[in-house]
Amino acid sequence: MGAGAITDNATVGPDRMLSLYRSMAIARALDLESVAMQRQGIIPGYAPMRGQEAAQIGSGAALVDGDFAFGTYRELGVAVARGVDLVGYIATHLAAWHGGLYNPKESGFAAINAVVAGSVLHAAGWARGEQLKGSHGVAISYFGDGASSQGEVHEAMNFAALEKSPVVFFCQNNGWAISVPTEKQVAGGSVAARAQGYGMPGERIDGNDVVEVFRVTSEAVERARRGEGPTVIEAVTYRAGPHSTSDDPGRYRSLAEENSWQKRDPIVLMRKRLQADGQLDDAADARISEEAAAVVEEVRDGIVHLAAQPGSDMFTFVFAEPTAAVQEQLEEWKEASHV
Repeated sequence: MGAGAITDNATVGPDRMLSLYRSMAIARALDLESVAMQRQGIIPGYAPMRGQEAAQIGSGAALVDGDFAFGTYRELGVAVARGVDLVGYIATHLAAWHGGLYNPKESGFAAINAVVAGSVLHAAGWARGEQLKGSHGVAISYFGDGASSQGEVHEAMNFAALEKSPVVFFCQNNGWAISVPTEKQVAGGSVAARAQGYGMPGERIDGNDVVEVFRVTSEAVERARRGEGPTVIEAVTYRAGPHSTSDDPGRYRSLAEENSWQKRDPIVLMRKRLQADGQLDDAADARISEEAAAVVEEVRDGIVHLAAQPGSDMFTFVFAEPTAAVQEQLEEWKEASHV
């Protein structure tokens, strides 16, 4: 099941703001539950995104049908915003399926990519394909401040800028490239500033302000759709949890730092904004929390009761046409497994 995508690009009115908040609440609740499922042995590993809900929901909601998002292993919020089947998305973390159990083409959300900066090249390639077909889809590529140091990012940005391809390069600068702080691995201190070298716009924004993220990303998406080329967006946010469920952030960052960022919790900020504007009262907030809890319960139940996939899938989906080597491995596996 999915949480429901936002499929228009109207101004940020009351309905839009409540929808963004609702999606953020669902993403937060499911993120916390996913960590719990890993601790309970239901899924073997997970990369938490707590603290980055505004960056992911705001940017994901800026896309429309026909656009395509290329994420990493931490874009649960984008999956929620795009209406991806969430059981299928979390099922990817069981490490038993190639790309999860959701349909990337139907949802406009590519399969999880664990190759650092790999999704950036994929987005640039897909966007160029849209140009060649004469279509109007826009790609958005998600990557972190650590991934911005990879050569693939330069290659993708240079190629997209030369071709004026419809792609938005969306960097979530969450402060840490695993255990290395941004200032020790991003020369110049800003990913967005690099855009100037490619002749494209670059913006550094508050990644914890979901309305600002939505507005800036929407502008970049529409600019790309008009044929005016790519944009770099650097959303400054914070990874409140560990890099993954096998990581201990206490070994490389201070509790004081973590506590200071709690004051900028994107969900708390949005809740206060809606309350101040008279758009959210306690009863409405409770209903949103109940809805998020219901989504969590449905996803957890779906994950727990998934049937095992055939082991032969390890070989079936390697190539469109099986090679002799893969076929030989499949036969050896069948013999060893007594299948």
